[in-house]
Amino acid sequence: LILIGGFVQILAGFLAFRKYDHLGGAAFLTFSALWSSYGATRIISAAYTSWQNLTLASANARKSEGFTAGSVAFLVLNTFLIILASSFNVVLLFMTLAMELLIICFLLFTVENLPWPFEIVMLSIFGIICFYGTTASLANNMFGKDLIMMGPPLFMVESSKEDHDDPPPCICPKSHCTSGLRTIADLLNTGAVCGVPTDTVYALAASCKHPQAIEKVYRIKDRPQEKPICIFISNLDQLRAAAPPISPLLWDFMENVYPGGIGCIIKKGEWLKKLGVGAGYSRVGTQDSIMIRVPDLTVLVHLIDMTGPLAITSANPSGEVDSTHHDMVISRLGHKLEGVLCDGESDEVVASTVVNCTKIDESGITIVREGCIPAGKVMQIFEKVKNR
Repeated sequence: LILIGGFVQILAGFLAFRKYDHLGGAAFLTFSALWSSYGATRIISAAYTSWQNLTLASANARKSEGFTAGSVAFLVLNTFLIILASSFNVVLLFMTLAMELLIICFLLFTVENLPWPFEIVMLSIFGIICFYGTTASLANNMFGKDLIMMGPPLFMVESSKEDHDDPPPCICPKSHCTSGLRTIADLLNTGAVCGVPTDTVYALAASCKHPQAIEKVYRIKDRPQEKPICIFISNLDQLRAAAPPISPLLWDFMENVYPGGIGCIIKKGEWLKKLGVGAGYSRVGTQDSIMIRVPDLTVLVHLIDMTGPLAITSANPSGEVDSTHHDMVISRLGHKLEGVLCDGESDEVVASTVVNCTKIDESGITIVREGCIPAGKVMQIFEKVKNR
């Protein structure tokens, strides 16, 4: 059980490093090393005890001293880990406390004075805490948010003054400040590329009026040129004003999915220039189609109202996991961006669902990418609209 817990902690540490949580990853790997070594020691000790039964008592005493000395050293080291764990969360603190008691059990075991009921109880408690802690660690690190509570730290380790004085690599205003929103809007309107929050994950944004900014998005992400970039608008009224050749069925479908985490691929045309796409017409979508989405996030809708349609793609190096916090955007791409609009944790941990609607009247819709909205729910919406 302890060895399995140690292996899972290695996996949790790896995921923490992938999420750029270096301190948490180091802690997970440290605990993994200690638990794995303790589990291996228990196995060796059990094998050694069996061998002891076949040897002289004097030899037994000498060997027990070695195991006892190692356990005492482990006991002292784990005391420092208890202090470290208390600065992370309650679950890690309880794990290290239970580990301390298990080491005491091991000491009693080496002197053949361990009550078996006590060891069974302690192993059961430790197993429950270990299972809960590793499950919570894996879930929270995989999805990038606190899905399973692990409790607050008992005390906080404050960063040095030098850490606070380090300037960010780009302009990083807060999303709840009007001045911050205007700052990002001004940057986008002058041809800059900025990180912005969406109703799913964080994204890179460029004004459709500046094709060179859209080209820069491809370079920042190392995104293959054959992968098209979609556009975001603030509401369907903008689309109606552009008068695209859209059938009543497609209008009804979009009215039922916008705003939200579903993007619709429709046929491209000159009507996009009436929408405000401008000089970036050839750099968004493909030659024949374009994906349009209306986000369900107030701050982003206000930003689009200030800039016009935005070319949008996820804020991560091509092929890597999505960014679910503005800190991830800043640490991964901040040195290549002019600004990042900081809005904390994203609402989702995966990107939007993409639906091909170019042949909606002939053969219906096709799910191109399943994201935060399940494909089954999208098809239910379409069938409901179609039957109506």
